[in-house]
Amino acid sequence: MMPPTRSASTVALLLLVLACAPPARRADTVVIASGADLESANPLVTLHPMARQVQRYALFVTLARYDAALEPVPYLARSWAWSPDRRVLRLRLATDVRWHDGEPTTARDVRFTLDAVRDAATGSPRFAELADIDAVDAPDDSTVVIRFARAQSRFPLVLCEQPVAPAHLLAAVTRSELRRAPFGERPVGNGPFRFVDRRPGQRWTFVRNEAFPRSLGGPPALERLVVAVVDEASTKFAGLVSQELDMAGISPSMASLAAADPALRVLDYPVLVSYGIVFNPHAPPFDDARVRRAIALAIDRERIIVAALAGFATPAAGPVSPDHPFSLSGAPRRDTAHAAALLDSAGWLRGRDGMRTRRGAAFTFELLTVGSADNAAEQLIQADLADLGIRMEIRQREMGAFLAEARARDKRFDALITGVPGDLSLGYLASMFDSRLAGGALDYAGFHTDRLDALLAAARTAAGDEARRDAWRNVQRELAREMPVAWLYHARGLQGVSRRVQGVTMDLRGELATVARWSVN
Repeated sequence: MMPPTRSASTVALLLLVLACAPPARRADTVVIASGADLESANPLVTLHPMARQVQRYALFVTLARYDAALEPVPYLARSWAWSPDRRVLRLRLATDVRWHDGEPTTARDVRFTLDAVRDAATGSPRFAELADIDAVDAPDDSTVVIRFARAQSRFPLVLCEQPVAPAHLLAAVTRSELRRAPFGERPVGNGPFRFVDRRPGQRWTFVRNEAFPRSLGGPPALERLVVAVVDEASTKFAGLVSQELDMAGISPSMASLAAADPALRVLDYPVLVSYGIVFNPHAPPFDDARVRRAIALAIDRERIIVAALAGFATPAAGPVSPDHPFSLSGAPRRDTAHAAALLDSAGWLRGRDGMRTRRGAAFTFELLTVGSADNAAEQLIQADLADLGIRMEIRQREMGAFLAEARARDKRFDALITGVPGDLSLGYLASMFDSRLAGGALDYAGFHTDRLDALLAAARTAAGDEARRDAWRNVQRELAREMPVAWLYHARGLQGVSRRVQGVTMDLRGELATVARWSVN
């Protein structure tokens, strides 16, 4: 969520931490911070971005994975070949990968996983990405055949994103019950790390899988990986300084403090996370698209990035990161004259006191946000809207309460500010744009129109890179017209990492892409 700025209480906490000797630590353990609990370890239904990374890079394996150039390379699938018409993909699997309970990983697991994801009853956030698949066959334990409804221009990137799930443990579970299955809290994986235990709201613990095959990289260097739930930015920073944490996201305002600590290094890297104000379009005042567009035009994005984010972001033209080939260019600049005209046309007129009213009611609303700190970006937005005659009140909630309110079917909030994570596959786009997919910005807004549905359908079925790009840009233009979300900025990742941990690199693949190669001094 939104990173807080440094406050006097944060500095006091830092001074207190610096005065304390670091606790004894197991040299073979790395502890990383997650802003919220991992939600679930079930790779068929998970939304939480850190949970997805733990699944993809630590607990499970995928059929393919991205290399440093973001191209798919073999992983569980050691090779693959297309039919001449590129409608059939045949994959040959490694035969030495076992589930952590000793059962072999086979083509049956792959078939089960892909069939479960493309079943709407499962509720997988990757459902739309497999829409082109007609059938998945497993003629033997090491062969998977995927048949597509139309020719594919490239290897499906979803196969680098979706971990394989164990059929022998989940096939008997009704698809609609997979989200609630006990497996989500007591997973059995087949990746380089094994699940040990979970303390809800506190931590997840994983240990090295000594049996992980060398053909897939062999056992990791780390003995133990702990994901600790730490939601306050100041607490994360204190944990880094005290060496209780080895890796944690830090707010931009703390970057210089972290860089000054000889035991830490700061990593700045691109991420596919887009931040915006999500409106409730089902109730006044945001049931009018003119009002939503006015809010978007009233905000000074450049000032937010400089003042609240220390420059670690880029202005957003829409939900798609500028690092993605389908993105639109040209983020809207602040235009208060146009914003005022839109509000006037919607009946929200300035009174003598400068405040906007309609039918005697003042334009006031609540902005739901996460945290208990300064919330600098929200305060800057508050000031921008005050200039326009709108009163915005900031209502802070802790992460769990925020998500519960954002995801509720009955939308009671006025507006909320959040970051929406994505990945490199087309599911990144679908998860943002489709209100029927949980966790996306339009799911929070509950926004849905027939025109948007038609454009989404055209984008999902477009053939060829150029046609797909144009179709997804049409979706974004429609969203810019309706403005269910006023997009603010695309974040850059900022992590503090202990210098005792070696081999850590971060890029668009995520923070944990190289976790199997991490080591400690």
